[in-house]
Amino acid sequence: MSTSLALRSSLHRHAARRAPIAFAQVRKATSSSTEYVPGGPIYKGTVNDPTTFPTPSKTHGSYHWAFERLLSAGLVPLTGAAFVMSPTAHPVLDGLLGVSLVMHSHIGFDSILVDYVHKRKFPILGPLASWTLRATTVGVLVGVYKFNTEDVGLTELISKVWTA
Repeated sequence: MSTSLALRSSLHRHAARRAPIAFAQVRKATSSSTEYVPGGPIYKGTVNDPTTFPTPSKTHGSYHWAFERLLSAGLVPLTGAAFVMSPTAHPVLDGLLGVSLVMHSHIGFDSILVDYVHKRKFPILGPLASWTLRATTVGVLVGVYKFNTEDVGLTELISKVWTA
């Protein structure tokens, strides 16, 4: 018993000599708060800095989600209409199909990059991959435009390949 009492006394004296620890104020995360400290109170000056929330924006939320779904659902009747009608009689429909397919692909690949090559984890590779995707999308859009205006067009090419 005396060893236990001596040990407790020694720990108590050691704890009393240390400077008092100041705790940071912790708030619950709400839609109007700009910072959140996960895991309860933290010690001042540690690596547990508060995480900042991005400012709310409908263009990065519900509008973006609705546009993706509208584009995906619109590709079904657009594809059917482009193949039923003659591509030479309706080049606007052929161009709209080409642009819609490229934008649908761009959104899908961008979602992959956001999920798996995020710039916080990959500070150099993440932005490089995003800009490479953007440049490739612009190049493909230029190629689709040239192919639809100077050659047979997208739907005519697919029709010829399908019947070959």
